Amino acid sequence: MSRIFGAVRQNGYVVRDIQAAMTHWIKVMGVGPWYYIDRVTTDWFRYRGQDSAVEMSIALANSGDLQIELIQQRNDAPSLYKEFLDAGHEGLQHMSYWSHDYQALYDKAIGLGYKIGHEGQIGGDKGRFAYFDTEAHPGTIIEISDISGTKGPFFDKVRQAAMNWDGSRPIREVGGARS
Repeated sequence: MSRIFGAVRQNGYVVRDIQAAMTHWIKVMGVGPWYYIDRVTTDWFRYRGQDSAVEMSIALANSGDLQIELIQQRNDAPSLYKEFLDAGHEGLQHMSYWSHDYQALYDKAIGLGYKIGHEGQIGGDKGRFAYFDTEAHPGTIIEISDISGTKGPFFDKVRQAAMNWDGSRPIREVGGARS
């Protein structure tokens, strides 16, 4: 439990091949089902304060209460995902904390001196997310995500599906812009 951000709700893995990563988690780890979004639509996305036209695929599943996120960037637009891969890394890139009072948590982090690496919005003004540029070594970037909008119920659906998953339909394609 972070005294600043609360409980870790998600581990985010940046991968070069999202299909292979899902297959690994399904077959080796027994984790699923995966909710897969081939192309996530962002309302806006900024990398270090500049607009960036990042294109990415995302897959979400739960292991208990911890959500696992797989991200494959599909273009060369600037992002912390691209930085991570360009540095020769693949795997755990960030831990995410979720909030129903996103702006207060965002303001608190900024007030404590955290710097935005990239941020964006998915599905309207209650779909914001920010990644703070805190990576001292791979896997330590902090993300905060607003779950007071449509993401909250979607994330709950992913968690509920994992609770009694019997191995059927291991990958479930999602249309639209939920991440």
